[in-house]
Amino acid sequence: MQKILTAGRYFRDRFGCNVYKTPISILGFTCPNIDGTVAYGGCVFCENESFSPNLGVQKIKKKFSLSPRSSENPFLEAQLVQLESQYYQTKKKLAKKFGAQKFLVYFQSFTNTYAPFETLQALYEKALSFEDVVGLSIGTRTDSINTEVLAYLASKKDTKEIWVEYGIQSVYDETLEKINRGHSVANLIEYIKLTKSYGLKVCGHLIFGLPGETQEMMLESVKLAIDLGIDSIKIHPLYVVKKTALANDFYAQKFTPITEELYIDTLIKALQMIPQHIMVQRVSAGINDTTLLAPIWCKNKHEQMYKIRQALLQNGLVY
Repeated sequence: MQKILTAGRYFRDRFGCNVYKTPISILGFTCPNIDGTVAYGGCVFCENESFSPNLGVQKIKKKFSLSPRSSENPFLEAQLVQLESQYYQTKKKLAKKFGAQKFLVYFQSFTNTYAPFETLQALYEKALSFEDVVGLSIGTRTDSINTEVLAYLASKKDTKEIWVEYGIQSVYDETLEKINRGHSVANLIEYIKLTKSYGLKVCGHLIFGLPGETQEMMLESVKLAIDLGIDSIKIHPLYVVKKTALANDFYAQKFTPITEELYIDTLIKALQMIPQHIMVQRVSAGINDTTLLAPIWCKNKHEQMYKIRQALLQNGLVY
């Protein structure tokens, strides 16, 4: 049996204890394909509150959004308070439920480098100052990062665990256009290579079941991600939630979600391709509430994971 390098195994080997990521959602952050810089409306599958468990904690009353062009951020102090509150609340829960001892602050929702550098620096420095924090994981897009941010993050990597998480999703331009991604595959390749040149760890996110994609296309996305030198990967099925453009296509019968059987088969083939030194952080996703429209098999993540683990065991893999 071959053990897959999971996040738990990686971090226990690295730090000698249970290390967990604390997801953070900072109000005021958005994306360039939401605010009109490259597109409007965001990715077709994105209704951020369904992906952001902490969004809404200590809400800032006045609606505002940042971009790298923002001349000022009058709500920075409120964001710092929100960051601290979310971290310590989540830390307490993870310690009680899983015995977590150390933590990575995971800037999860929206695009977490899409703001003035001064704001980013203040948030990152604050996060690194928290008790029991061993590093950061920054969720972002390859069209929303620059050398100033990369150089800053690289300056921390010798003493802290620093990850940059990029939404790759697909390596086909036609797919990126269909999902309203707002950037090209060439941009993905350029900035993943640039990030690696700074000595930073890169996690690539891939979605199986995107509109029009075959199994061969999904596996080609995995192959290119590996070839680009990613250090970690997250894979999950595309599911449809309410209040999204994808939901409209689903209602109009223009989009058919991936079946559980095809997803698991594709996942097994992908994991068989991935070198043993690449950490696999995610192999499933789902949401167990009324916002989920389809596929219904994404509703019960525990059942989903059981089936995935059993299928992996039959193929000599332990997750």
